[in-house]
Amino acid sequence: MAQDHRSILQALDEAPVSFFHMRAAVTAGMGFFTDAYDLFIIGMALVYLKPEWHLSASQIGLLGSGSLLAAFLGALTLGRLADRIGRKAIYGLEAALMAIGALACAFAPSFAWLLLFRLILGFGIGGDYPMSAVLMAEYSNARQRGSLVSLVFGMQGLGLVFGPVVALTLQAAGLGHDIVWRIMLGLGALPPLAVLYLRRTMPESPRYKALVRGQSEAAAHDMSLYSEGQVQASGPVVRPRPMTLRAFLGDRRHQIMILGTAGAWFLLDYAFYGNVISTPQIIGLLAPHASPMQATAWALMIFAAAAVPGYLASIVLMDRIGHRRLQMIGFAVMAISFGLIALVPDMTHDVLPFLLLYGVSFFFTEFGPNCTTFVIPAEVFPTGGRTTGHGIAAGIGKLGAFVGTFLFPYISHAGGLKGAMMFAAGVSALGLLLTRLTLPETSGQSLETLSAETQEVSPPAGGLAGSGASLI
Repeated sequence: MAQDHRSILQALDEAPVSFFHMRAAVTAGMGFFTDAYDLFIIGMALVYLKPEWHLSASQIGLLGSGSLLAAFLGALTLGRLADRIGRKAIYGLEAALMAIGALACAFAPSFAWLLLFRLILGFGIGGDYPMSAVLMAEYSNARQRGSLVSLVFGMQGLGLVFGPVVALTLQAAGLGHDIVWRIMLGLGALPPLAVLYLRRTMPESPRYKALVRGQSEAAAHDMSLYSEGQVQASGPVVRPRPMTLRAFLGDRRHQIMILGTAGAWFLLDYAFYGNVISTPQIIGLLAPHASPMQATAWALMIFAAAAVPGYLASIVLMDRIGHRRLQMIGFAVMAISFGLIALVPDMTHDVLPFLLLYGVSFFFTEFGPNCTTFVIPAEVFPTGGRTTGHGIAAGIGKLGAFVGTFLFPYISHAGGLKGAMMFAAGVSALGLLLTRLTLPETSGQSLETLSAETQEVSPPAGGLAGSGASLI
């Protein structure tokens, strides 16, 4: 195929969705399958661990939320390193950490060792957030970027379903409780091991190579090989644009984008993780006499009937609706659903109506901010600081998940399920307001335009996003 005079950036923005996009999405998505499985399976494993190890409420809280605190550190650290030394150098490292951490959890001899291994696992998971999101965004075209990045994140939905399926299968097999939870945790090592080779053989991000290292021709050559000729480009070498941490954090527009992306992610993850990881406890409050198998089956029904369709709807419709708009819609429905659960009389004592509303909140969490808070931070920051910015947003989000998971048992103990749901409603309403005030619409625009590397981004009407200076 004859080369034209498009830059590598133009070629990527205009390339139709092809096999190389799907290969990159699956390679990144298997990490997110692992993220979801490993983070959420602990809630089911704790059903067996609590009586076996006689765990206290604080120990349960630490095991459920400790990996989220480690993910906060992993996202910040590995996100910044990926901007400094390259995406590819970090991409295999965090997958290896996930595999090692999950496998070690299966052999933990005590609470302290299990907590340590969960922290290693969480550190790797945290690093996977900025890496998977940014690499997929930097490979994607402008028109379908939201769908492609959501496809990566949507693998989380399969991880959500796979966890209860594994739990039900092991329970039905009649295995001993000590074996059940170890198999549950150890299976999380398989997906990252399966894609470790694929991650190591992916080329460096073409946008990073062109814009940060100034190697446009090498980036075009790499992408031509990886895409089997689907992405062809030639043109002048782009001036390198590396970015120091001080320059990144000192820019007013970046500060507003960090406030919007990290703040919304913190609020989303407080409500989402606090409820999802605590689903067994929620079902226990609703039906205290249900067996572990019944509780697991109800959790599976919720995930399969509500969460998975929500992920699919995001993948199909996000770019049509708009990324910012979809985030606001999702937060609004979450606030209404949680509020109704808290305010309608006897709602928390009637299992079917409760599960219906809880399922609606799940659907619009996935068809909304759970996907968009992953997508938008990969779009609004410049290439030299993109994994740094996404890492900050993801890290702060995981901090919200840590707070929600750790505090849920205490809030539900003090205020009951109604109190916990009312608090989640207020948090969701704050997420809607913050999105409205700080973030621009990102769908359909090139990454270079959105990050103001080529021109200013139009701010949301009445919002703050356009009040900063140009980045260059």
